[in-house]
Amino acid sequence: MAEMSLQPTFSLAPEKLWQAINPWTWTFEGSQVGLVNVNIGETRYPETERAILDEVGSYGRQLGRIGDALEVLIAHFDTARLSEAERDALTILEGDLAKIRRVKARERKKSQ
Repeated sequence: MAEMSLQPTFSLAPEKLWQAINPWTWTFEGSQVGLVNVNIGETRYPETERAILDEVGSYGRQLGRIGDALEVLIAHFDTARLSEAERDALTILEGDLAKIRRVKARERKKSQ
């Protein structure tokens, strides 16, 4: 009989994440194609989404803050009862967050 994990399971991203990139649709859909395009997608409250972006921060900034908070939680979290796959997920996240810090540091040096 398989042992059930007492730890809650969570996922930081969907199992399948994809985006179709088709330049023909850019022409025919009337979308703006520029340096920065933010499409907030289908939402009931687009004004709320725009207000959050204006008043709280970009999606990247919000994700950065979530990443910072997760690093704090991971540092204080006992991973002994996690499965190997769950520990791997945290290790991968920590690696990605470290890469983000390195890219930010590199880009800051360029702008100085």
